[in-house]
Amino acid sequence: MHPMLNIAIRAVRKAGDHVIKSLEKPQSIEVANKGNDVVTNIDHEAEAIIIETIRKSYPDHCILAAESGTKEGRDKECQWIIDPVDGTMNFVRGYPHYAISIALRMRGRTEIAAVYDPARNELFTATRGAGAQLNSLRLRASQPRDLTGTVLATGLPFAAKQHAESYLKIQNALFVECDDMRQSGCTALDLCYLAAGRVDGVFKLGQKPWELAAGELIAREAGAICADFTGNTNYLLSGNIVAGNARVVKPMLAKIREFGSDALAK
Repeated sequence: MHPMLNIAIRAVRKAGDHVIKSLEKPQSIEVANKGNDVVTNIDHEAEAIIIETIRKSYPDHCILAAESGTKEGRDKECQWIIDPVDGTMNFVRGYPHYAISIALRMRGRTEIAAVYDPARNELFTATRGAGAQLNSLRLRASQPRDLTGTVLATGLPFAAKQHAESYLKIQNALFVECDDMRQSGCTALDLCYLAAGRVDGVFKLGQKPWELAAGELIAREAGAICADFTGNTNYLLSGNIVAGNARVVKPMLAKIREFGSDALAK
């Protein structure tokens, strides 16, 4: 196993244990508004645990974290991207569907990914070029021939409500073609579930880099392809992602082009 993946696994497990333990004293969970989202003291504490774990082994690496932002290091070629709790709204409401997400990018490419679901004790991991695993078992994404019979994961654009009208048109057009849809509130797990064949496609808009970075590598290493809404690979910058096998991604992109606004064409 890649030594940096070992550190990522150690960090997500430590943070996950802290998140789960916090549920024993729900009165100690402090919730605050964060733009269109929410954040808790547990997010901050879990993030601190992750950063401390990484910095013990790699003190010179750069860090991009959901709550504390960018921390520059002397080694500019390595950056850890951290989401201490992806799905905080679920966590706050006692809905057990959230994850700790860590990715490592080296020289502009994502090399390592770990996504841990502490409620189910499911650990999704990937190393670039070496495949993706769930609790050490190899993952392979589903291979449908088209949208018929597929289940797609998506999410209402609560952080980009200016695109709600376009989004709903796209969603309606896809819903007619697919079998069903899921809106779980956790992008990292949506992409991991794609890798595991639990869903057949993912389309989401307005995402942050820390919500996408680990999950998209896990999905790709399981055989999925990932694109932005124009069919290119700038989804970490645009925040818009379409993922699945080629026979699913192609018709999804066609519906996005047909029903999406010009503002989404990026």
